[in-house]
Amino acid sequence: MAGEPALGRVDLVAMLAQLTDRPTDVPERIGSMELAWLVHLVEQRSDRRLDLTDDQLAGIRTVDDALVVFQTALATADG
Repeated sequence: MAGEPALGRVDLVAMLAQLTDRPTDVPERIGSMELAWLVHLVEQRSDRRLDLTDDQLAGIRTVDDALVVFQTALATADG
């Protein structure tokens, strides 16, 4: 979405903190529940559906993995 700030690691950590209700103790590893939560919030934030493949989803194990996949998906959607 035009004018929207780029998605960053700090954004994903903040989203996970909402789920865990522990803003200073967010785990680096992401489980299936955390991943579903992040996909949902990133879709809401960007006002679009992320078209992620099974391989992309399976490759997300950490916050940094999620950031790369989400940034790629959002850039592809913009292009």
